[in-house]
Amino acid sequence: MSSSYEAIYAVVRRIPAGRVSSYGQVALLAGYPGQARLVGYALHMLQGRIDVPWWRVLNRLGVISNAYEPELQRTLLEREGVLVNEQLQVDLKQFRWEV
Repeated sequence: MSSSYEAIYAVVRRIPAGRVSSYGQVALLAGYPGQARLVGYALHMLQGRIDVPWWRVLNRLGVISNAYEPELQRTLLEREGVLVNEQLQVDLKQFRWEV
């Protein structure tokens, strides 16, 4: 596994339950500013692993952009107390992880 992916996973593991982050924020904190897509690729490679809380990462607007399992992501977020609206959006003012 690449060192960039490991750096990304380390940041995602720090996101507390009940909080969310954006792909861009994770990229910045992992040392890859401006590379939000890299975060998306890294999280896609997890393919169901739960040791990295991938479901806590959303797009910059707070919307679930997981094309493969959006309802699973919604369920996992809601189990942690994160409110997800009908458009699969989370209120970032309320739930964003402040580092």
